[in-house]
Amino acid sequence: MKNADVAIIGGGIVGLATGWQITQRFPHTSVLILEKENELALHQTGHNSGVLHSGIYYKPGSLRAVNCREGIKAMKAFCTAEEIPWDECGKVIVAVDESEFGALDNIFERGQQNGVVCEMIDEARLKEYEPHVAGIRGIHVPETGIVDYRQVAVRLGERIQEKGHLIQTGAEVVGIKHHADGINLQTRAGDFTAKQVINCGGLFSDRVARLGGAHPDSKIVPFRGEYYELKPEAEHLCKSLIYPVPNPEFPFLGVHFTRMIHGGVECGPNAVWAFAREGYTKSNINLRDLLEAATYPGFLKMACKYWKTGLGEMWRSFSKPAFVEALQRLIPEIRSEHLVSAPAGVRAQALGPDGSLVDDFLIDESDRMINVLNAPSPAATSSLRIGQTIVDLLAPRIE
Repeated sequence: MKNADVAIIGGGIVGLATGWQITQRFPHTSVLILEKENELALHQTGHNSGVLHSGIYYKPGSLRAVNCREGIKAMKAFCTAEEIPWDECGKVIVAVDESEFGALDNIFERGQQNGVVCEMIDEARLKEYEPHVAGIRGIHVPETGIVDYRQVAVRLGERIQEKGHLIQTGAEVVGIKHHADGINLQTRAGDFTAKQVINCGGLFSDRVARLGGAHPDSKIVPFRGEYYELKPEAEHLCKSLIYPVPNPEFPFLGVHFTRMIHGGVECGPNAVWAFAREGYTKSNINLRDLLEAATYPGFLKMACKYWKTGLGEMWRSFSKPAFVEALQRLIPEIRSEHLVSAPAGVRAQALGPDGSLVDDFLIDESDRMINVLNAPSPAATSSLRIGQTIVDLLAPRIE
């Protein structure tokens, strides 16, 4: 199938969820998914910690809040129907001293406005949920869960293909040409044409958008999140998910503890500038990616604003004792010998030219393209609902 009604660039969970939603709503519309790797969901989806987020942190009424609230319900329902393991293990957000009470109150208020089932708890109740935690007050969020998002993505791909649609791997898009009756997509697996194109390129979404003739204000800057795992003898220290009170001015949640669906407990992440868009290790350097970010005014302004926070994150990247110290703030019994290195992930963070970190999902429309320009966490949780949102935008073009 070299021709399709709709082509989706990117075989991560957002692209696959969008393709699946198209097949559900418009079963006679042909769908083509183009993935540059030889397997699906290898990047942000495949390096995801697997949390089913509740939506407690996000600004009420924002795309992140609305899509997360509907998305977690849809994801749980999909996994149940498809017999994909998931666990509603719950989580606690922990204040370790009184200076964090104001921020904790704000999170709780947002949770209530967003319709999240949550409860403010005292130290005694906190100890009931997490006996080893150091907090003096917290928020319990029982509906938070865990799942394997790569497993979800692969299943979505299988369901799409079962309906006769094509998923083409090894098909990095290198050129986009608009014609009167459609769009020609030049890829490393040959040329394809489509009447409409949806860009779910993740770490490369801004470049794909520019290939297609769009001029987004924001630019993707990659941030690597580095993790450790608890050794089996220390896993009893964490029963569910344990999060700190985050810095309200910074879009990352701080190092935390995540029990994983296939077993084990993940600790992290920090958030450091990656020198490549797929820079999963410190030695991964891509000169184009590095220079593009380093010369972008938005990045330079952000770096000036958050230089102290950035230095702290970098220090934790190079110093295991510093990382351990951050973890001990939540669980004092943690020791360096309890931790082993775990695979890192890279987050595609859109930055505005003024240095602002785009803190909401960002979707841009042009004549024949829909570009998903920013889809940070909780995009995996929200993916089925994001797909539905994109199909709503697409519907007038194909009905």
